[in-house]
Amino acid sequence: MHDLIIVGAGPAGLSASIYAQRAELDAIVLERAVMSGGQIINTYEVDNYPGLPGMNGFDLAQAFREHAQRLGASFVTDEVTKLTRTEDGFLLQGKNAEYEARAVIAAAGARHRNLGVPGEETFSGRGVSYCATCDGAFFRGRNVVVVGGGDVAVEDAIFLARLCAKVYVVHRRNELRAAKSLQKTLFELPNTEVIWDSAVEEICGEQSVSGVRVRHIPDGAVQVLPVSGVFIAVGIEPLSGPFAGAAECDAGGYIRAGEDCVTSVPGLFAAGDIRTTPLRQVVTAAADGARAVVSAERYLAGERR
Repeated sequence: MHDLIIVGAGPAGLSASIYAQRAELDAIVLERAVMSGGQIINTYEVDNYPGLPGMNGFDLAQAFREHAQRLGASFVTDEVTKLTRTEDGFLLQGKNAEYEARAVIAAAGARHRNLGVPGEETFSGRGVSYCATCDGAFFRGRNVVVVGGGDVAVEDAIFLARLCAKVYVVHRRNELRAAKSLQKTLFELPNTEVIWDSAVEEICGEQSVSGVRVRHIPDGAVQVLPVSGVFIAVGIEPLSGPFAGAAECDAGGYIRAGEDCVTSVPGLFAAGDIRTTPLRQVVTAAADGARAVVSAERYLAGERR
């Protein structure tokens, strides 16, 4: 029976592990991936973390992990599939073992949302990508398509336009949701084209991507865009499945928790991208990790917050 189990080793979980060690709690970190860092390990450059402008996402994640390890943090590679409330605390069912703790911090983060179309899974890593800054260089001088209309999609299109011959942006509506400043930059680029009111129906190819089948929603007309790369930017979804049966979640599946990271279940705290918050950044996730541990300390000390 541990004092605390932290589920997830992204910025929130790693920050929590540092604060848990400083608080001298008997804590472990359960992480489904061998490599710590969550989504930031796929980020070419993190330019908004204070004091470390232009830091490579992978390097930043490793710096977080090394800091935690220097303080004595314990990491276990396992994927949590279910959390159950017990008389003494919580039972976490992993794929490899079971774990018990008096308090739990859910910091499992989120993942990129899939399109769910034929060819997406088949060509993942062979033309289909969810990270333009990670994989854009592989498509230098070639045609690509970005799917989505929010800030991330438009930022990806702008980034790819520096490298690629042609960048299509396929969006389901007749106007983008991205910030006006980003839209202005996109529309001024000579090698970008927005395909309005349209949806990708299929990603085509043999050994790798050779095109996407796009349907114009108003009239059903279909065209095939000749592209070598497909960059999907249609949002993220929280990895809250193991906790959803216990904690209250919003319509998007995010665990409801305030700035103190306290959830509807005593002893269960939510930190980082997995919780309801207006901003999901490395700096806010790291702050959540600290706040979650402080709240957990108070709970363990008997304040029952």
